[in-house]
Amino acid sequence: MGVSMLNLGAALPEIFMAVSALALLMLGVFAGKDKAFRTVSWLAVAAQIIALVLVVLGDGGVAFYGQFTADAFAKFTKVMILIGSSIGIVMAMNYAERENMSRFEFPILILLATLGMMAMVSATDMLSLYLGLELQSLALYVIAAIRRDTVRATESGLKYFVLGSIASGMLLYGMSMVYGFTGSTNFAVLGDVISNGGLSVGTLVGLAFMFAGLCFKVSAVPFHMWTPDVYEGAPTPVTAFFAVAPKIAGLALFVRVAVGPFAGAVEDWQQIIVLVSILSMAWGSFAALRQDNIKRLMAYSSIGHVGFALVGLAAGTAEGVQGILVYLGIYLVMNLGTFAVILSMRRNDRMVEEITDLAGLAKTKPLMAAVTAILMFSMAGIPPLAGFFGKFYVFKAAVDAGLVTLAVIGLVTSVVSAYYYLRIIKVMYFDEPVEAFDKNGTEMNVIMAVATVILLAFVFFPNPLMDSAGVAATALLGQ
Repeated sequence: MGVSMLNLGAALPEIFMAVSALALLMLGVFAGKDKAFRTVSWLAVAAQIIALVLVVLGDGGVAFYGQFTADAFAKFTKVMILIGSSIGIVMAMNYAERENMSRFEFPILILLATLGMMAMVSATDMLSLYLGLELQSLALYVIAAIRRDTVRATESGLKYFVLGSIASGMLLYGMSMVYGFTGSTNFAVLGDVISNGGLSVGTLVGLAFMFAGLCFKVSAVPFHMWTPDVYEGAPTPVTAFFAVAPKIAGLALFVRVAVGPFAGAVEDWQQIIVLVSILSMAWGSFAALRQDNIKRLMAYSSIGHVGFALVGLAAGTAEGVQGILVYLGIYLVMNLGTFAVILSMRRNDRMVEEITDLAGLAKTKPLMAAVTAILMFSMAGIPPLAGFFGKFYVFKAAVDAGLVTLAVIGLVTSVVSAYYYLRIIKVMYFDEPVEAFDKNGTEMNVIMAVATVILLAFVFFPNPLMDSAGVAATALLGQ
């Protein structure tokens, strides 16, 4: 192996992000605790935009002696992660200053978490996978408890840390078993061993532990228990960030592991994914029916959406992977728009989080109510909005792979979940108005407007997202 195998050019966006995070840390330290918050935040957004450009314009390739690859799949998911992270920082700025949490460490921690996510989706070795995952997780534990002067945030951060550590231990144990029974940590070598010799019982047990750890990271049932408490306890911009970028990175990593080194054992792991998918869709749909707090509702909604996305993975085909990527692209837009609405729920300069606080919004703020209604209809998967097509593509992949029962269960749970989205619309349009919300910030109005336009435009122009997802899926499966 020579220096050429290092190929730093393939990892240029990640290197730039790491250097930027360190430079901004120095800037924050020398500029002063609170004074640098807004400057560091905007510079962090600029760094992510530059990293996004580097990702898009990069030639790709394999780096770090086969431990890292910048293929079309990684490129597609990194673009979504960077968009989610940068908008997450923009959403947090005014909130942080109002709520006295304007610490310059916050955008830097998001940069470091994003760097970990980018490493995760490019990982082609179990060691680089674990390094990326832990870099992301450690930053997220701190972000969850960034408001250490409040009991709820501290509790959510501590709970996330303890349960996350257990999940990391399970993942690491599974990886050690897979290494012990195959003799390698490299995805390409693992793929050859499994394709030629089949999946031994020890490797299968190791894979089950790895899947358990990954299920925790994406909050899939039965490893979802941390999600509602962390979503509710963490500051709302943090919850918005948790709902998009880490979720997309975790699912992308899940897909890379399942259809990469373990592609030759689809029949062995397919049953696990089918079960997790069904449990997640059912629990996410039924448990959300009783929620009155909109952040807890969004937590259960995210659990359900993970179940829908895993329907595509259960298919184990290029069509299924393409369906997941399309689903995640639409999920990103829907969630950013919805959390912009939630962050706009302020009354007398204080955040309100109950669904009943939206009562009569159609009369007090008709435009915001219309945008919220479009977002909720799309979340529910009601045609012709983009959310419908996200579910359609993963269900179609499942049916084509012979998983008709899974697709039918997905349809039924989708109908159940539509109830709690429609309930929000009913509260806005048919309940008696309560006191109007405060005036929205410009950035929230822009995010809501752009999200709505994208969801509506997807009906007429689906090809850019569909084609890019198709190229990414083909690159991952090597077809």
